[in-house]
Amino acid sequence: MDALDYQADVAAIGRIPAVPTILDVVCRTTGMGFAAVARVTEDRWIACGVRDDIGFGLTTGGELPVETTICHEIRQSGEPVIINHADEDIGFFDHQTPVLYGFQSYISMPIILADGTFFGTLCAIDPKPAPLNTPETIGMFKLFAELIAFHLDAHAKLDASERKLMEAEQTAQLREQFIAVLGHDLRNPLNAISAVGELLERETLSVKGMRLIGMMRGSVTRMSGMIDNVLDFARGRLGGGLTLTLDAERPLVPVLLHVVEELRAVWPDRRIATSFGDLAGIACDHAKLGQLLSNLLGNALAHGAADEPVTVAAWREGEFFLLSVTNRGSPIPAETLPKLFHPFFRGGSTHEGLGLGLYITSEIARAHCGRLDVESTTDATCFTFRMPIPSGPLSATRVSQ
Repeated sequence: MDALDYQADVAAIGRIPAVPTILDVVCRTTGMGFAAVARVTEDRWIACGVRDDIGFGLTTGGELPVETTICHEIRQSGEPVIINHADEDIGFFDHQTPVLYGFQSYISMPIILADGTFFGTLCAIDPKPAPLNTPETIGMFKLFAELIAFHLDAHAKLDASERKLMEAEQTAQLREQFIAVLGHDLRNPLNAISAVGELLERETLSVKGMRLIGMMRGSVTRMSGMIDNVLDFARGRLGGGLTLTLDAERPLVPVLLHVVEELRAVWPDRRIATSFGDLAGIACDHAKLGQLLSNLLGNALAHGAADEPVTVAAWREGEFFLLSVTNRGSPIPAETLPKLFHPFFRGGSTHEGLGLGLYITSEIARAHCGRLDVESTTDATCFTFRMPIPSGPLSATRVSQ
């Protein structure tokens, strides 16, 4: 143990307001003139708290050679030592320590922390004999030693909590910087590619050229969705949660239709049918709900039968809003269903993607206080998002954890 270590131990005892009172009560109750709380290790004995009425000469932070102390033996045995009269004690009449330090009465109680670690002792000495080996005195010392250990453990836990809080704050700052840089660095080149695609579409191109532009625009759309998923995954898993901006005024149907048109452009050979009921006044985060639909629809187009339509439907059902995406094709294996919404799970699929789409979709559903269900049979596979329609005053934002 180096100097910094024992200074921390001295400071730890100094932070316990009860220690001076404990030492005062020990001296007054037993009639002894010196009492101390000592940190005892294999090679050090350090006074962390002292009351000295006999001029023993040891102050807080002072040390004794550990091998000259009885506390050294207590550290090894874990048992208290009580001496009423050293000259008449069969175990200590010829012991070096009473002679070296000039005491006749001695009591020392081990201080054991909650995890079983030996911290040190609560001890007292006096040049005169004293009747210490009584249940009352032993019980008092045991109680005081446990009280000191309790305070040491409490302060250690508090220090650990404060360190974790500081680390959490630092992590939060790094997280926000990471997410900001990630979004900026990934979106900038993607936006440039998208802008180039829009410019090329205004030019006179061959049929093959237009087809290549369509493929490029489709790739941009898929990449944009993947970036959204990665950023949401980073926010959710790194502690920030998903932030929703709730809006009941903005029409929802145009948002859903826009997503459908984007996917039609990416999958020009596929049929997508839509059925939208009255969706006015539904408070939700339109961007996140569009992302939810994009993930579900993209998944249905990727895994559904190529010669069958995919159906997107949205409607009210009492106090709930429902959005479903249905495709035909091979059913999802029963053993896959429980893992479907886990991050990075692809179920052995060779389809391009990170395996985050359905996980992020389920997180968006949860952030809206809703849920995402799936039913898959030989007839069809249907994902259904169901959420309660918020009523009363709306907060501008909601953060899910």
